[in-house]
Amino acid sequence: MVKTFKRLAGNIVIFAVLIGLTFWFVFKDQDLGKIIGTIGETNLIFILLGLLVMFGYFLVEAWNVRTLLSSFGEKISMRQALRYTFIGFFFCSVTPGASGGQPLEIYYMSKDGISSANATMAILIQTCGIQVAVMGLGVIFLIFSPQIAAGPVMSLFMLGVLINGVALVGLLTAILSPKLAKKMINWILNLLKKIHIKRFEKSRQSINESLAQYGEASVYIKGHKAEFRNALLRSVLQMTLYYLVPYFVYLSFGLSEMNALGIVAMQSVLFIATSGLPIPGAIGASEAVFLGLYSAVYGAEHVDSALLLTRGSNFYLFVIIAMVVAILNIVRLQKLGAKKK
Repeated sequence: MVKTFKRLAGNIVIFAVLIGLTFWFVFKDQDLGKIIGTIGETNLIFILLGLLVMFGYFLVEAWNVRTLLSSFGEKISMRQALRYTFIGFFFCSVTPGASGGQPLEIYYMSKDGISSANATMAILIQTCGIQVAVMGLGVIFLIFSPQIAAGPVMSLFMLGVLINGVALVGLLTAILSPKLAKKMINWILNLLKKIHIKRFEKSRQSINESLAQYGEASVYIKGHKAEFRNALLRSVLQMTLYYLVPYFVYLSFGLSEMNALGIVAMQSVLFIATSGLPIPGAIGASEAVFLGLYSAVYGAEHVDSALLLTRGSNFYLFVIIAMVVAILNIVRLQKLGAKKK
């Protein structure tokens, strides 16, 4: 319990420092009083609608995870699924490259009596769906609106496409053809061994064990194509809701020149440009790319206020909520453990 809280506290401290540095760099030359005043003049109804849409993002993921687990014979409530979703969001946000979310979701599911194998498959398919949705929406929007990204933003976008593309291809290969994935990984490990890079050799067994689980996912997908397709569609809906949040922030300023599709396209490009960076919550990068993309939309006078409202609505506020959920879950498990003794 103490070690868990220490590790959690360490992640939160690093996260808070990154936020502090980001806000200092972004707002050090700005009139904070004016920014806050501008925020106070926005339409609160649209801000609340944006928050509601963001909560819908979590609900759709919880729905997806619950449905997938149900197809494996695991019965959980929507409340439980929502708790796992918030836990995953929090740990994805405070760990580099969003690496901590999925493993901890699986861990806490297993603590609640859900089979680790079933939990892994559900999270694996959910992750695959999100990757497909992110890449598909981002590339489609950029093809039809190439003017969205230019200069440094385009460079970051292409880097994001490369990183997310490699991750998606690797994930799909592991799921749809685990034997091919195993051959590729063993070939890479053998090559590293030949050139005297042996530090990854000890990972061979754990990698092969993971691929065995991917093989189980492959069998499931081949036998449940409709369920897999529906999971992908729910992931597309989930990401669309996430991309819609900035549109309601935009409307709160009384602006109407851009339609929802245009804002969704911009947010899709922003997400890909920053999601592959090994920074907790893409803090700093997201703010910088936002200013680059949205300056022409809001103008220099309002873009900083829009940044605070947008990131507050689709990230910072829900990180705080997710942190509370994660802490309460740790306390809950501790109490259950104490009752069993």
